[in-house]
Amino acid sequence: MSWTFQSVAIVGSGAIGLYYGGRLAAAGEDVRFLVRGDYDAISKNGLAVESIHGDFDVPHPQIYQTAAEIGPVDLVIVAWKTTSNTQLAAVLPPLLHSHTQVITLQNGLGNCETLAEIVGPQRVLGGLCFVCINRTAAGEIRHSGGGRISVGEWATGEQGRAVEIARRFRMAAIDAHANENLQKAQWEKLIWNIPFNGLSVAAGGVTTDVLLANSATEDEIREIMLEVLTAARAQGLELSGELIDSNINRTRPMGPYRTSSMIDFVEGREVEIEPIWQEPLRRAKQAGVAMPRTEMLFQRIIDRIVQRA
Repeated sequence: MSWTFQSVAIVGSGAIGLYYGGRLAAAGEDVRFLVRGDYDAISKNGLAVESIHGDFDVPHPQIYQTAAEIGPVDLVIVAWKTTSNTQLAAVLPPLLHSHTQVITLQNGLGNCETLAEIVGPQRVLGGLCFVCINRTAAGEIRHSGGGRISVGEWATGEQGRAVEIARRFRMAAIDAHANENLQKAQWEKLIWNIPFNGLSVAAGGVTTDVLLANSATEDEIREIMLEVLTAARAQGLELSGELIDSNINRTRPMGPYRTSSMIDFVEGREVEIEPIWQEPLRRAKQAGVAMPRTEMLFQRIIDRIVQRA
């Protein structure tokens, strides 16, 4: 395996992109951030991360307003919300050279397929972020828990890319590991995302501690998690039943954590409906599995969004 990377473009400078890109930049990597609304603030004040693993700053990050200004790089990290994916066909091509690889750190299912249509399947990888992180202001990030990234190959490409990316991330103080089954890892993350992101919106915009303070809501969370497990297993993905308790137990210490979907909802932005709920439901149906609790949650989310409008 000869592929490695010397230059990185971060597409999406929200909480995820700024945190992981910031760690790479602080470790001395050539990281170029595509920044939209916060360009002036970050240009003036830099990037500041308050982290449970130690605060750090990047006083002068390399920031750009267009992909053309960034130019071709070795690794593209797609970290913006899936609701912006319609812009990828314009953004990605200027960042590519013949050996550029592209990894998505986005939520849910279907994102690798979207990338593959634009850059070709041989370039695509998927990354799952298990982290409690919020953007508190322009260029300011609060990291309150977790931080692990699981990196996997989506299709046949240059072998060993996931291992190399994980190795280099670890050199930047990121807990990163290569996984052998990206689809399995995606469904593992959905065990948390589907109920917690969903119920935080369906309940009108509440934090995870509020959800777990109600025994009936906790029971609902567990029932939805079981549906996700069942759907994954029907697709040949052997997920452990212990994931239900472990996800509940790791959420309790988070305190009043605001899920990404809850933040989007209360701030009036578009919620990532398709990859977190619609696509998993679609794949479960194709596998012959009913997810009635998840279906009801999905409808409650839609109703809330309609009421907000």
